[in-house]
Amino acid sequence: MSDPKNRLPMPQDETAVAPRRNFLKFGASGIAAVTLSHWIPPSAAEAASQAPEPATPATGHQRIRLEVNGQSHALDVPNNAVLLDVLRDRLQLTGSKKGCDHGQCGACTVLVNGVAINACLSIAVQHDGDTITTIEGLAENGQLHPVQQAFWDHDAYQCGYCTSGQIMSAVAILNDPNIPADDASVREAMSGNICRCGAYKNILAAVQSARGKVGRAS
Repeated sequence: MSDPKNRLPMPQDETAVAPRRNFLKFGASGIAAVTLSHWIPPSAAEAASQAPEPATPATGHQRIRLEVNGQSHALDVPNNAVLLDVLRDRLQLTGSKKGCDHGQCGACTVLVNGVAINACLSIAVQHDGDTITTIEGLAENGQLHPVQQAFWDHDAYQCGYCTSGQIMSAVAILNDPNIPADDASVREAMSGNICRCGAYKNILAAVQSARGKVGRAS
């Protein structure tokens, strides 16, 4: 076996050794919102929803209307279709993650009529007519939502898999006047979102720094 000391250094591609921040910001969807926007065209969700549906739903299916991130979608879905799967597979909104699939990790958190829910536990047909916001719908006019910006500023992520769910829960609690502003209350309110990398200190700092910047209409 050759001596490692005598091995020639491998050439490095400068684009492959970009700083971790740049990778997360540009390669993993804009701010550690952790969507796949660089692999899935921005119009993918709209194109998916424009596919013509049959005149009547097939047996075992139901036609529902969802307003997702400001766009209306009419979809024929199986009666037992899970909301998370409809968002990810039918609308190509893959920012909401499938983690435990048991409602215990919070990676699938989305807002339904402004309330944070676990999309992996929710049947899609129950949300006919509802307004849904996913991580892809937070930024406006190219500007990050204050919570997204705060997560970026405070490095409130590591692997990033839980980040979208953490952000959606944070938006919900900051818009809820019934949740006190102290650290202990925020920790309790965010306790349904698990970060296996253990970035809780930075997540708390990000949530508190975004307080006051989040309008009630977010």
